[in-house]
Amino acid sequence: MSNMAEGFERGGDVEFRRFLLISKGSAGQVRAQLYVALDAGMIDKVQFDSLYKLSIDVASLIAGLIRYLNKKAASHP
Repeated sequence: MSNMAEGFERGGDVEFRRFLLISKGSAGQVRAQLYVALDAGMIDKVQFDSLYKLSIDVASLIAGLIRYLNKKAASHP
């Protein structure tokens, strides 16, 4: 969320898209840390599955916004 806010505040879709990509990468990092938490016994499989699905959903939403901004940029050179 912080990466998206920073990109938005920089003004302009190019920077915003760049920070959205960083945010999408962060969602992948969350998934990696969920495996660590599961292996360490910090969360159970039910919690893991729920949080993993949420991280996939968030990454998908971010990807959709990136696609939208890319199309917008392509149609307005």
